[in-house]
Amino acid sequence: MRCPYCSTEDTKVIDSRLANDGGEVRRRRECLDCHERFTTYERSELPYPSIKKNDGSLVDFSEVKLRTGIMRALEKRPVDTDDIDAAVMRIINKLLSCSEREVKSKQIGEWVIEELALIDDVAYVRFASVYRRFQDLEAFHKELDLLKRKQIKKNTGISIVKTGKSS
Repeated sequence: MRCPYCSTEDTKVIDSRLANDGGEVRRRRECLDCHERFTTYERSELPYPSIKKNDGSLVDFSEVKLRTGIMRALEKRPVDTDDIDAAVMRIINKLLSCSEREVKSKQIGEWVIEELALIDDVAYVRFASVYRRFQDLEAFHKELDLLKRKQIKKNTGISIVKTGKSS
């Protein structure tokens, strides 16, 4: 590994640890010439499936686009970057484990919505409103009701069944 300070190739590994839920190896290195220390990350490079857009076109998966969309929904929200990194990694793991050559962009959007629901309610509603193209206030109310039911179920462990009024 080339030293980023003096460009020599004589470095040694001081410490290695798993990072990002085991998806990467973090290595602490020291240059044998200038004795500066630096960190590197290693991860396996797996082929991502192509993403099938709504218009039928295929595009390459972009972690940058995924992270940007999540960050936009979380803008000015008090969320730890570790939570964001973990959510991105979970979505990528789902993508890699689906064993398909093509994955619909709609599926990735639904995974993002699921992750945002776990991280931050406001970001969840922001993303869902754009992604699902809410047209009116009623659509917002329906989504908020769904979110409330999920939270009650999560907090109490009780399933909520919607029933009609009896006459």
